[in-house]
Amino acid sequence: MVVDLVLRNGNVVSPAGTFPGGVAVSGGKIVLVATEAALPSSAKRTIDAGGNYILPGLVDPEGHPAGYIPLKDTLGSETRGALASGVTTWGLQLTSTVIGEMGGLPAVERVRPFGEIMPLFQEIGNESSRVDYFLTPIVTTDEQVSEIPQLAERHGLTSYKFYMHMKQGPNVKSQWYAQKSMGFPGFDDGTVYLGMENVARIGPPGIVSIHPENWEIVRIFEDRLLKAGRKDMAAWDDRSPHFCEAGHVWTYGYYAKVTGCPFYIQHVTTQETLDVIQKLRADGVKVYGQTSACYLSLDHDVWKVNVPLRDRETMDKLWAAVRDGTVDCSGTDHVMVPKSREEMEVKGDVWATISGFPSRVEGYLPVMLSQGVNKGRISLERMVQLCCENPARIFGLYPKKGVITPGADADLVIVDLDLGREVKREMIHSAAGWSIYEGWEMKGWPVMVILRGKVVMEWPADAPKARMVGEPIGRYLPRRPGHQTYPID
Repeated sequence: MVVDLVLRNGNVVSPAGTFPGGVAVSGGKIVLVATEAALPSSAKRTIDAGGNYILPGLVDPEGHPAGYIPLKDTLGSETRGALASGVTTWGLQLTSTVIGEMGGLPAVERVRPFGEIMPLFQEIGNESSRVDYFLTPIVTTDEQVSEIPQLAERHGLTSYKFYMHMKQGPNVKSQWYAQKSMGFPGFDDGTVYLGMENVARIGPPGIVSIHPENWEIVRIFEDRLLKAGRKDMAAWDDRSPHFCEAGHVWTYGYYAKVTGCPFYIQHVTTQETLDVIQKLRADGVKVYGQTSACYLSLDHDVWKVNVPLRDRETMDKLWAAVRDGTVDCSGTDHVMVPKSREEMEVKGDVWATISGFPSRVEGYLPVMLSQGVNKGRISLERMVQLCCENPARIFGLYPKKGVITPGADADLVIVDLDLGREVKREMIHSAAGWSIYEGWEMKGWPVMVILRGKVVMEWPADAPKARMVGEPIGRYLPRRPGHQTYPID
């Protein structure tokens, strides 16, 4: 049999181990994973991996490619950035407002239900996304959480997110206008409880995720810091103490227990949260923790972001939790901010600096390889589990995604662990045009990405930036309510 594609002379990586060999592909699916001698001799195309490592395509469970401007204007550029970092499946977390046409306050007095917006979402995605994608709706109203059973049945939407720091409404006056313009009218715990009830009724892989950060308390600390004259970047960390994160995890973890709803924590950044996760698990709650590359590489003196970057000691504890399994997943929490660094940063004034740095997805795999694998903090196999297999399992896409096995989609990343590059602005594909990691020397880079059997990104060692290959071929991924695994052909 002549297959479509053979990758030879590589080292194939899975959480179970790494072996020398390659992968054969036909019809966009993996048909064989084998040692060199057992690979097919005939193929329409053969790629020599050059002794490099062959990983599954990364499954990033959290990206926000829109927020400040509508999705149709951002998805193309941001998925180019995702491919440059080896991400082939992206979990987009969006409000219905940013999927549609954004505007000022009058345009969002009624937040549209997702049932109305899904045809537009899939149209935008299938036209401009360079990666396969699924949606985790950011729900903000009783109307939206009431439509969860229908969304699961009709559109395969099984994961939902609550921005807990956006609950409080006009009490945090500095944020209120921006919240409403992006589709956050304020909500209460009744909305959260109803959402958990409805997600629990879906069955697997139904799950509720939260951004845990209690801004109802944070505002008190913000007032105190302002009165004390603090303007340094680390004040943003002090504004949102560790207990404000852990307290939300404890509270909503208990609601998850009461409702029987699986529970996913975005932005695990503190030891206190890690302790709560362990206690919830001991109490029978199905709870998962996610951290992000930025929390594993940047400290609170670098920038302001929500949840805040923390201190170096806490960063070391997060790496330990990644190793021991307390943290299940990593993600990018990529945000597309359509401004240059010079427009965002007011040096010496954290309050005037715009929160959130862009291009996080483009730094994702290089950070995990350079700061994690190559510095001995985690093994390559554990990184694959963290960044590929676990998110695919949790969000109902495994083994279609997240693993190199016969029948899975042929989403593959060739990685050169010895390749060193300095991060430069001209590398960036995101429309924001800059990276917080500029000037960093990173060791370990993706050199080729394959999506469903097609080469979609190439990055030769001497090229200034990753090159996209072909037109966008990304497709929407509905999950299958009632099936934790995604059956493969």
